[in-house]
Amino acid sequence: MATSTVFTGVSLFKSKNSTKLITSTRFSDSKQQLSPNSVKCCSKTTTATTEEATGRLVTVKNGNDSLEICRVLNGMWQTSGGWGRIDRDAAVEAMLRYADAGLSTFDMADHYGPAEDLYGIFINRVRRERPPEYLEKVRGLTKWVPPPVKMTSGYVRENIDVSRKRMDVPSLDMLQFHWWDYSNPGYLDALKNLTDLKEEGKIKTVALTNFDTERLQIILENGIPVVSNQVQHSIVDMRPQQKMAELCQLTGVKLITYGTVMGGLLSEKFLDTNLTIPFAGPPLNTPSLQKYKRTVDAWGGWSLFQTLLKTLKTVASKHGVTIPTVAVKYILDQTAVAGSMVGVRLGLSEHIQDTNAIFSLVLDEEDVNSIQVAQRGKDLLRVIGDCGDEYRRA
Repeated sequence: MATSTVFTGVSLFKSKNSTKLITSTRFSDSKQQLSPNSVKCCSKTTTATTEEATGRLVTVKNGNDSLEICRVLNGMWQTSGGWGRIDRDAAVEAMLRYADAGLSTFDMADHYGPAEDLYGIFINRVRRERPPEYLEKVRGLTKWVPPPVKMTSGYVRENIDVSRKRMDVPSLDMLQFHWWDYSNPGYLDALKNLTDLKEEGKIKTVALTNFDTERLQIILENGIPVVSNQVQHSIVDMRPQQKMAELCQLTGVKLITYGTVMGGLLSEKFLDTNLTIPFAGPPLNTPSLQKYKRTVDAWGGWSLFQTLLKTLKTVASKHGVTIPTVAVKYILDQTAVAGSMVGVRLGLSEHIQDTNAIFSLVLDEEDVNSIQVAQRGKDLLRVIGDCGDEYRRA
């Protein structure tokens, strides 16, 4: 007997031998299969590289479009201000150290201050100072977050050319697209124009950031070959596993996660602290700490979060690693997750050793069970909404 899981406008019907994706309009009985133009991502069938086999690299793919990335990405939001003054030369030197250590995928955005410019300086250093095979492994992923204006071909092209110039690359490895207002269907026009630029060779892969399950389905049905969706996902925020991940499993779209260490809240620094007493704990002195403290509050509060931190510390001590290492590995092991972001404060602090420890960490059944018991806060899907809804609430 078939079973079904219902999304907002999406039903997944599974039988013993097949899985079909069926869409519905406003939960009506009239259902329609994915159109012939719908996009389904494919799994990579070629022989895995040594680094893929050890879990360091992964390939995100849709049809003929593919990109191999490091499963732990260096997040560059921290270059945009609010985390300390960034020195250009020190930042580029730090980027080289991360890449030298095998952490060679960098994630940025058009609005992350000097992030794209820093990547452009960095990639030119790589071209001059590293061998060609090294350059082939470096990836620069960026985002485009436009205002909700008319998405003409010329407008889209002009903005993508700005990122290409700043990053000093002929083709963007990945362009992740964000849209503020779903009531404005211009996001489909923008994505179709981005797909045209991909066909011209100005973009290698088209992806999304902060789109919900319903809109991802619509985008795929319109034939847009997106390879991934970047969403907020942590041990506290498991929303992507409730709706998004199942659609991703059916279509092959992968998730790239951010907020996975919650700006540093998921660390020893905040273990055994009491932030309910003014000045009693570490200051929440960065935009990311302030943002994810609000997530903790919505999930269950600081006392429950301390219980979770103590559990993570027990698991970390068992394996000789740190809490952030456990936190990232747990999310990398979740359904449809291709990679997770760890923010880098370039030239200010580094966590290369802890990050590389993620690749050798294996969480056993006892570890997973203990974490699942400790993470039982409120259902954030009910409190916040689906992926990305935190950016679109009135």
